[in-house]
Amino acid sequence: MTGFGAAEGPVSGGSIRVEIRTVNHRFFNPSFKLPGEIASFEGQVRERLRKAFDRGHVSVSMRWDSSEQSGVALQLNPDRAREAMARLRELQVAVGLSGEVPLELLARQPDVLSMAPSQATPIEWGDLVQILDDAVGDCRAMRRREGDLLAGELELRLRQIGALMERVAQRAPERVVAERDRLQAAVRQLVAGTVDEARLAQEIAFLADRLDITEELVRLTAHLSAAREALRQEGPVGKQLGFLAQEVGREVNTIGSKANDATIAHWVVEMKGELEKFREQVENLE
Repeated sequence: MTGFGAAEGPVSGGSIRVEIRTVNHRFFNPSFKLPGEIASFEGQVRERLRKAFDRGHVSVSMRWDSSEQSGVALQLNPDRAREAMARLRELQVAVGLSGEVPLELLARQPDVLSMAPSQATPIEWGDLVQILDDAVGDCRAMRRREGDLLAGELELRLRQIGALMERVAQRAPERVVAERDRLQAAVRQLVAGTVDEARLAQEIAFLADRLDITEELVRLTAHLSAAREALRQEGPVGKQLGFLAQEVGREVNTIGSKANDATIAHWVVEMKGELEKFREQVENLE
């Protein structure tokens, strides 16, 4: 499923923005674009995403803005300040001045106060995780909206297959009767004299058994019902629906091989077409 989510917030005096993009993939396949300050958290980010996304290609990018920490900081050198004060007092005595040495004069002495690069505060996982979770929630909300639309499309395909199955179920008994009548007429035309009605009835029974699709229809009904129920569940259902689609295909193929009827064969082709559309959409579902 496709989705996009983003979040940003303050972290360690700076600012971080998290963006998450997801596209269809059969398995969970994450990729990361992390700045150096956050690269050490890649494993934790991966596990956080694994809990949130069952499958899909998940791209995560983070941008760290440390502009609030950049620049330099004023640094005091106490040893140099004491030494400078001692020298200034010696000078005061030497020239016969009295009073205190002004603080402003001391501060202007070389190396008493200096500018040094500020030290960035290390980023903590606890500060980052909430922003990551907000981006994940935003992305999942978009995926859920898409999922609701896909669920409606999948429900439509299931209804179409179910309607075609009902037609097949209604025609199946007529097909057996037609085959019986055809076989009886063919035997009487080919066989001169008396027809062994018991043997003919036995052959018709064997034919009816070979053409019987009751079990396939029962299983197909169960699979369609299970697929509808899965669509109403919370959580990932893509893999479950993929399996049910395989089972539906198996029953439809068996019905087609037993059909021996042009009308049923036509409906089977339609069911396969609807099933293929169902499978294509399931690939987009988590």
